[in-house]
Amino acid sequence: MIFFLVTALINAITSIILGFFVYFKNKKADLNKIFALFCLSTAIWSGFYFAGLIFGTAKSIALLFMKALNVAAIFIPATYFHFVIIFLDIYQKKKKLVILGYLISVFLFISGFTSLFVKDIEPNFLIPWYPKVGITYHLFALMFFSFVIYSWYLMFKAVKKATGITKLQIKYVLLGTLIGFIGGSTNFFPVYNIPIPPLGNALIVIYVIFITYAILKHHLMNIRVIATELFTGLIIVTLLIYTVFSPSLQEFLIRGSIFLAVTIFGIFLIRGTLREIESLERVAVQERALRQRAEKLAKEFERLDRAKTQFVLATQHHLRTPLSIVKGYSSMLLEGSYGKLEEKVQKVILGINEAIERLIKLVNEFLDISQLQVGREILKKEETQIEKIIEEIVGELKPVAKEKGIYLKFEAPKDLPKIILDQSKIKTAIFNVIDNGIKYTSQGGVTIKCQFPNEKCLIIVADTGIGLSQEENKTLFTKYFERGKEAEKVYTTGRGIGLYITKNIVEAHQGKIWAESEGKGKGSTFYIELPLE
Repeated sequence: MIFFLVTALINAITSIILGFFVYFKNKKADLNKIFALFCLSTAIWSGFYFAGLIFGTAKSIALLFMKALNVAAIFIPATYFHFVIIFLDIYQKKKKLVILGYLISVFLFISGFTSLFVKDIEPNFLIPWYPKVGITYHLFALMFFSFVIYSWYLMFKAVKKATGITKLQIKYVLLGTLIGFIGGSTNFFPVYNIPIPPLGNALIVIYVIFITYAILKHHLMNIRVIATELFTGLIIVTLLIYTVFSPSLQEFLIRGSIFLAVTIFGIFLIRGTLREIESLERVAVQERALRQRAEKLAKEFERLDRAKTQFVLATQHHLRTPLSIVKGYSSMLLEGSYGKLEEKVQKVILGINEAIERLIKLVNEFLDISQLQVGREILKKEETQIEKIIEEIVGELKPVAKEKGIYLKFEAPKDLPKIILDQSKIKTAIFNVIDNGIKYTSQGGVTIKCQFPNEKCLIIVADTGIGLSQEENKTLFTKYFERGKEAEKVYTTGRGIGLYITKNIVEAHQGKIWAESEGKGKGSTFYIELPLE
């Protein structure tokens, strides 16, 4: 008798506590609401079971409690099935079965207080009173086993396909309810004269343990932290049972006082925990919103960057065509295709032609950089003697250096190894560095050296020009670099983007470029490092 009292009370209290926490953690979630209803049905059934054993000494009162507890059990299979199909995310497929389950439950509920459901009660096994059932009770038994077993079948199927945390969640719900319902189903045995007493009531609490573990460990139903509330609730339940079964009035008062004090303390503890959890959840929501916004901005930036690159590519293509046409016409004018020109006009057109060539070169350089940035393979590598490229550049720029009254020399070591690179692109890169040195050097000159440390080619271009500040050096090879006022005075028509183009070409060859300077007026040294292959 004590066994049935204690197990019924534990089932009732643990189920109501679990249902309470699940519901109030997320009132809007259908899964949480239906699970709370399932827990409530179980708790009411167990509560009437306990009350019937305590107060059902007279047969008339015992019959009333027996009808009440069986009526309370009517909604257990329907709410359990409803919970399972929402949990497995198959509600739309099984919606009609859910409706059928609730319709049958309503019909059974209406008949539950009549003799169609429970006719009478009589002693049975270890229980002083047990029901003699009517015709609709058999429908309830059929519905109970059909819905519960079908729910298990659905979870067995789902757990085989599921992975990760979802698999673990399904597994714990399945195991918990499997053990709990097998224990609970023993209540049907005495009704059908099966000689097994309803000793499995204690197993019903197993579903609470398994689902609680799934909630705490595997975030079932999106509940992250309820350990404090459950622990406090279990202490209160234990003290309540301890108080109810006091051997004397004095013990009852002492235990009752302890139960009351712990309950009050537990309420304050739970409230504090809830406030802390809400605060953490708000922070988590804000963090999630910021992360989503950052991801959205990153995608938008990526989209705009692609659009910018495509725009630059398209613009450069459209620029190169008309410039080539203008150059063609200016060349034809110089060649006399449209008649002989006066010397004065020839000089003007020659200046136009040179300006157009510079523009075409600039557009080509921009086009190459844009293609490199979007990952297009534009390098045509071949085996090359690097000193020949440098000698060509020195030959082209020596007249410019001589005109400025500065020296330009190349100190080439003997027997240099060959290097694999794109001759045209590397020539542009080295040309830009040497040309820069000449432009910003008024006294002294520019010296080029070539070394091969660690199986790499290191080209060194040292000038005695205006030098660089630390701030200028930080942005020297970027598209955001702005020439200083002194540089603008020395060379007024500089573009300020030659080194940015050079850097992209060098990096496309898996190389590096950097500059060193002791400061303004102390010259600069540029280093271009390239792999041999």
